[in-house]
Amino acid sequence: MPTLFDDLAGASEVVASTTKRNEKVAALAATLRRLEPAEVAPAVAFLMGSLPDGRIGVGWATMSNARVDPAQSATLTVLEVNEALLRLAALVGQGSVRERHDLLRSVFARSTEREQRFLVGVLGGELRQGALDGVMTSAIASAADVPVASVRRASMMAGDLLTAATVALTEGREALDALALEPNRPVLPMLASPSADVDAALAAMGTASVEWKLDGARLQAHRAGGRVRLFTRNLNEVTDRLPRIVDTVAALPGGDLVLDGEALGVLDDGSPQRFQDTMGDFGADAAVGRGSGIRAFFFDVMHADGASLLDEPLSLRRDVLAAVVPAAARLPSIVTADPGEAAQFLDRAIAAGHEGVMVKDLERPYEAGRRGSSWRKVKPVYTFDLVVLAVEWGHGRRVGWLSNLHLGARSTDPDDTASFVMVGKTFKGLTDELLRWQTERFLSLEIGRDGHVVHLRPEQVVEIAIDGVQVSTRYPGGIALRFARVKRYRNDKAPADADTIDALRAMLRHGS
Repeated sequence: MPTLFDDLAGASEVVASTTKRNEKVAALAATLRRLEPAEVAPAVAFLMGSLPDGRIGVGWATMSNARVDPAQSATLTVLEVNEALLRLAALVGQGSVRERHDLLRSVFARSTEREQRFLVGVLGGELRQGALDGVMTSAIASAADVPVASVRRASMMAGDLLTAATVALTEGREALDALALEPNRPVLPMLASPSADVDAALAAMGTASVEWKLDGARLQAHRAGGRVRLFTRNLNEVTDRLPRIVDTVAALPGGDLVLDGEALGVLDDGSPQRFQDTMGDFGADAAVGRGSGIRAFFFDVMHADGASLLDEPLSLRRDVLAAVVPAAARLPSIVTADPGEAAQFLDRAIAAGHEGVMVKDLERPYEAGRRGSSWRKVKPVYTFDLVVLAVEWGHGRRVGWLSNLHLGARSTDPDDTASFVMVGKTFKGLTDELLRWQTERFLSLEIGRDGHVVHLRPEQVVEIAIDGVQVSTRYPGGIALRFARVKRYRNDKAPADADTIDALRAMLRHGS
């Protein structure tokens, strides 16, 4: 019997109503057990607050305009909603705006009140009910009566939790455990956790591998039967865009291979290309072959000579990598337990224009898809004092609070020293306490509104942490902040004490 979308909305409400992990798992597992095979992947995605095929380009304004009075009874099925969203994503070109509106409105018209709330949360990416990967993995294991470790490993080997869920719930443990690393089938990459400095990272590991951390794009290279395929961090295939790297991997010795590394544009003088330039050649809109100037720098090997190396320690994988990949295509690295030596290595990486270093435990296996303590990233964090020029009303969980900050640097125009140049936005780093405070504060500085944007007298200074800046045509200053987040409000500083646009622009000249 088809599962109603309302069943998922009800399960979501139960999950949101409790802070107890076991109760969340139980509610999700009960729902998963009732699913038909074709419903598993979309249902798991919806319950995790995502879409099976990624974003579909529906903003809050579109959803608000499409909202209608809710249906009195539940009739929509999971598959009907999924099919509607697939159609929605496929609508492009002339007349598509109206068609998208009408299609979304028809879905809302058939949705109950709680289905509408659930759908808005999913489409807006604001479903905060605690059904994250870990909880959902446990729920799948419980519903399928298989070990959690089997589901977790299968999701890494398959590249996503949706596939693992479908196999677990429809085929059982034997099929689940049969999912393994295969060349030309990408797996989720191992991830790193931040560390304050190399001293702290080495203190937890002792002797470790220390590698340069590039400001490029994560790249997974597969070679099977002589055929090379390249995948991004999100497992999107980009083989046709990177012909130089294809040639590099094809020429490596041995048979089937799976390598982990970074793709980076390198300038004629050997310095790294700016991140957005690399991504412009590498991204989804790049023409075939446009990334011919991008090079690969590999730092790990997951499969070689017909065998998976995922469960082998990094020390062995380093040796295999060195035997297969020439030094020119490997990341510079050292093995050390000396914080001083590691700090000097970090300084050399920064001087060469790179982000920082990675510190890795030599005894640990490759934990596909996991972000743990065995890989630590160390990179400088830059802070600037900027002025809040405007702020946007929040949505989702932040409805009723002023949230997204418009940030300005002080102008250096000698004829306009009192003005500020917008350089970016951020809503990151804001606790509930800060949201409450800034809503009251910014309403007192309001000078006008433009839709959901509240314009302010430029009086409030905020300290912003960033990873760097990049060239941008979006903002009048010609630059944009990278990974901006609020560190603290500086009520002790006047707007005249804010950092200048020239100070931020200088970061472009220093390889940020």
